[in-house]
Amino acid sequence: MRGLEDKSDALFIYVSPESFVPADHPLRPIRVMADKALASLYKEFDQMYSHTGRPSVAPEVLLKSLLLQILFSIRSNRLLVEQLGYNILYRWFLGLSLEEAIWDHSTFSQNQERLIGTDIASQFLQRIIEQAKGERLLSKDHFTVDGTLIDAWASIKSFQPRNGGPQNPQGRNGEVDFHGKQLKNDTHGSTTDPESRLYRKGKGKEAKLSYMGHTLMEN
Repeated sequence: MRGLEDKSDALFIYVSPESFVPADHPLRPIRVMADKALASLYKEFDQMYSHTGRPSVAPEVLLKSLLLQILFSIRSNRLLVEQLGYNILYRWFLGLSLEEAIWDHSTFSQNQERLIGTDIASQFLQRIIEQAKGERLLSKDHFTVDGTLIDAWASIKSFQPRNGGPQNPQGRNGEVDFHGKQLKNDTHGSTTDPESRLYRKGKGKEAKLSYMGHTLMEN
């Protein structure tokens, strides 16, 4: 039997964000650790804020939002605040109800910048690390190094011999034939971006002037 599309919106809703998050979702244990770390910082939060004036965005929300931005590669507070309007998972992680109003992104950013300008963010992460050590989730013997290439703003035509002088003395970026020539970082360099190096991602791939970035991650 064909089902019919129901376009009427429900007037009331009697469920919480908790009911939408699967029991085995990876954010669940992360939220437990984050909440435990934040609870241990309650006195520090209480001393940082005035007891009078207009209430600010809760520091617990501001710090946990940093975790969301890291874990889900959310590129800005503007985009995070926008997604809080419709992303139930994010609301649940930050402890927001479905009907709770969301702040303006500028207000959110100002509150967050003032908070992370102190050492409270490092204390928050340190409390999480202490929990991970207590659960034996960290190891000093194993680590991972990841590398990525960042394209330089320099043309391959600027990659010229270091001791031979520029090939275009008139300053023009003319045609250059690299066929049969060996271009090496120890003998050549970019005249427009000397700090860049010639890299290729793999065999058969095009070589480009780039920067090599490394990330060290403890397992």
